[in-house]
Amino acid sequence: MDVKVEARVKELRKLLQQASYAYYVLDCPIMEDAVYDQLYRELQNLENQYPQLITSDSPTQRVGEKPATQFFSVRHHVPLYSLENAFSVEELKAWEGRWLRQLGSEVEREYVCELKIDGNALALTYEKGVLVRGATRGDGIMGEDITQNVRTIRSIPLRLNLEGLETWERIEVRGEAFLPLDVFAQINGEREKNGETPFANPRNAAAGTLRQLDSRIVDKRRLDFFAYTLHIPGQDDAMIANTQWEALELLSKLGFKVNPHRRLCVSIQEVADYYRYWDTERLNLAYMTDGVVVKLNSFKLQEQLGFTQKFPRWAVALKYAAEEAPTVVENISVNVGRTGALTPLAEMRPVQLAGTTVSRATLHNSDRIAQLDIRIGDTVIVRKAGEIIPEVVRVLKELRPEITTPFVMPTHCPVCGQPVVKERDEAVSRCVNISCPAILKGAIEHWVSRDALDIRGVGEKLVHQLVDRGLVHSVADLYELTVSQIAGLERMGQKSAEKLVAAIAQSKNQPWSRVLYGLGIRHVGNVTAQILTEKFPTVADLSQASTAKISAIYGIGAEIADSIYNWFQVDSNQRLIARLQALGLQLANTQEELATNTTNQVLSGKIFVITGTLPSLKRDEAKALIQKAGGKVTDSVSKNTDFLVAGSEAGSKLKKAESLGIKIIDEAQLLAMLPDRN
Repeated sequence: MDVKVEARVKELRKLLQQASYAYYVLDCPIMEDAVYDQLYRELQNLENQYPQLITSDSPTQRVGEKPATQFFSVRHHVPLYSLENAFSVEELKAWEGRWLRQLGSEVEREYVCELKIDGNALALTYEKGVLVRGATRGDGIMGEDITQNVRTIRSIPLRLNLEGLETWERIEVRGEAFLPLDVFAQINGEREKNGETPFANPRNAAAGTLRQLDSRIVDKRRLDFFAYTLHIPGQDDAMIANTQWEALELLSKLGFKVNPHRRLCVSIQEVADYYRYWDTERLNLAYMTDGVVVKLNSFKLQEQLGFTQKFPRWAVALKYAAEEAPTVVENISVNVGRTGALTPLAEMRPVQLAGTTVSRATLHNSDRIAQLDIRIGDTVIVRKAGEIIPEVVRVLKELRPEITTPFVMPTHCPVCGQPVVKERDEAVSRCVNISCPAILKGAIEHWVSRDALDIRGVGEKLVHQLVDRGLVHSVADLYELTVSQIAGLERMGQKSAEKLVAAIAQSKNQPWSRVLYGLGIRHVGNVTAQILTEKFPTVADLSQASTAKISAIYGIGAEIADSIYNWFQVDSNQRLIARLQALGLQLANTQEELATNTTNQVLSGKIFVITGTLPSLKRDEAKALIQKAGGKVTDSVSKNTDFLVAGSEAGSKLKKAESLGIKIIDEAQLLAMLPDRN
């Protein structure tokens, strides 16, 4: 190999990467297009002549030549949590009040405000500075690997600038992929010209683009990207930076495009001013933004606040008012959900809203109805909360008909007729009759849903027939249905019935995490179910766990733990579990799944105590690493302790360990004892 050729290839890559960064990230070109094209062709010719010199981070490798056949699911190294929404400055102040009550009013208040880009979240993984994976958010735990498409986004670097940071083996970056408005208009113009249906909005267009199997199509649509989060898996965020502001600066240094309109605020009033300013100014941006993301700046405070089941407590999405439209309420009905909750619904004259036709809107509960004083015949203003769920904003009482009657929530379940219950601390009324057909129908629909047992062919109409005809009284009854029973239902023939019975039987192979989610325990979503089954590999482990043991899991709060514990104390639920086991469903992790958690148990039988502040690991992270490797972590030093992991400002535990002759190690020595953490 000619050394001069190899050197020229490296030089060309560097020049082209610098030019791309200046053009796509800094919006400040450093070379003419013709010069860039000439250098690009030179590199392309050399790589064609010497294919052994091609690397994945070469500018010539952004677009794949062959379309993908499918996308594969991948697990995120760091979960992607959603954000709690606020829709007014008052709700923003309420959010501040909640975290202040937890940490105390004397805590320094410093916030980072970032425009909330209306696009699609991406998780990027870099190893030794090179992009190795790009994935969609998915459910926050699992996403789809769309690396081939991500590589086409010019503002996403294929290789990071790791000058001075060469020790960072793996880097996780989160951000938002989006379509600029001019590109969106151009795409829709082309679709209309070709007789295709235009996209409803830039977010939908970006989502559809990212899921194209042919990366050449993605490349033509010119997606853009803003980065907003940086993680080093297994290490404390404080090792990377002390604050979110510093992390954003670091992302920019690494080569990412970071939104230039971010602001550091020292009071909630400054946040409110920033929010109000962009309420009108956002109309002048080249992309869509639907709000402001507000984060506590300090990573130390973020760690102290932690997470709820779904959201980080230290961040909130302050959304702008959604599109609104007037319509008329033609009826108010009450829906009974799978948890027995009675939800009033406004049935309205159909109206176009945010690209869809809306004819029903939630009224939430009796408190909301009383607040609105909504009645049949009223003209109301509706909007989509979070641009997803239609809701009634207000009633135009000046247009109210002369004769109307205030709506009163029923005192008895509209489905089974049994009295409803309203707990003192809840606004929701509930039917508590476990035999209520509505609760049973909801439970079955949840059980067969995509994220649960994923039984295709069991839709709402079929569920209603199964329950109404008395063929199913619990989810377990699904597995004892016969072909002849199903074939006798409306729109179900012999072949359809056979396929359905086979699909139900096939669902017995779904993993323990899906079964747990399918049980419909209150507050246990599919992400929480996956986290729980990693810690409790069998249903027996979970059913016998105390609330303290459950709530000790990262991301699981006391409310979730209480709900799980109480569910397993009910005799009918225990009978359901026993029956599902007898039917052959997976209520434990498979040997392969167990092996993932039990391999490399190099610390089996060893007892550790952690004291002081470790240089890079949070104490909970160090504890989790030790436990994953088979070790045990206790709070107090005794003669049975094998190792004391000591950080800075170690106190009495260090002195006691020294007096007992216990081996004292630092973080580096601990990490050296552990298996590969990747």
